[in-house]
Amino acid sequence: MGEHGTWTDFLYYLPGYKNLHESLEHTLGRKPGGPLDSLIGPSHFSITHVVWGVIVLVFITIGVVWWRASTSGGRGIVPAKTFGLRNFFELITDVTYGLMVQIMGEKAARHFLPLIGSLALFIWFSNLCALIPGFGVPSTSWNTTLALGLAVFFVTHIYGIKEHGFGYLNHFMGPVVVLAPLMFVIELIGHLARPLSLSIRLLGNMAADHKVVFAFFTLVPLLVPVPFLFLGLLVTVVQAVVFCLLSMVYISMAISHDH
Repeated sequence: MGEHGTWTDFLYYLPGYKNLHESLEHTLGRKPGGPLDSLIGPSHFSITHVVWGVIVLVFITIGVVWWRASTSGGRGIVPAKTFGLRNFFELITDVTYGLMVQIMGEKAARHFLPLIGSLALFIWFSNLCALIPGFGVPSTSWNTTLALGLAVFFVTHIYGIKEHGFGYLNHFMGPVVVLAPLMFVIELIGHLARPLSLSIRLLGNMAADHKVVFAFFTLVPLLVPVPFLFLGLLVTVVQAVVFCLLSMVYISMAISHDH
């Protein structure tokens, strides 16, 4: 199994999967010789990141449903005797909520916890796939990371307008009326760069970490890769935290009344 090979490659042997892939490639794939080829180079069409994204989503859904079942009927009041899936999800939720309260305030933290919590779970578990040989990593595809960045971008400005009305656009004008046209262009470029920076930062760090781990597994598969797995584990956490922290800051700035 090569660097880009995953266990989902065996899906090609399932009836209909190859036809589905070819149909999606014909509809959604980038045609060779197009304008993007000269900008970012040629690319091959793949839905591997989609398949693994769905696998991560199913795993998270099962965990959340399990947690909900274990806390229903008043059972959530009594702590579990041993550390399990319920404690694991509660720990992640508590840490995420604590960070959100510090950055956004309690009211906004309660409102946006489903969004930021979902991002934290999905990004972290997607990143963790990089540490398991043969697993696909959704966060090493720009399609995935850009979609996450755009989701934060749209939520930021939708709630900004919802909170301030169209007076929200005054945030783009700056404090000096004479410089308003110039400030608007500068602010617009800065805001458009946010989803780009979020997506490229996550993509670049996870792709590099994935390649490092794969390289050492290929050279010496026993013991030697272990330190890099621990380093990779740290990278998965840091990248999920950075993405969520910046998302909190952007949303908090958009809905804030301080300025």
